[in-house]
Amino acid sequence: MDISQFSGFLAFLFVFTAGFWLLIFLLTFVVPYWITGTVIENIKLKMQAKKQK
Repeated sequence: MDISQFSGFLAFLFVFTAGFWLLIFLLTFVVPYWITGTVIENIKLKMQAKKQK
């Protein structure tokens, strides 16, 4: 394995692991935050509509 193959392998490992950790971050923090915010906003809108009636 010469230096160009080794650097390509290191680049592949970096991209693969960066994508893996980004996916973990999105699934554990961003998606639940987004869903929770949507639910809270819908509850507030329903309460406002109920008050206006």
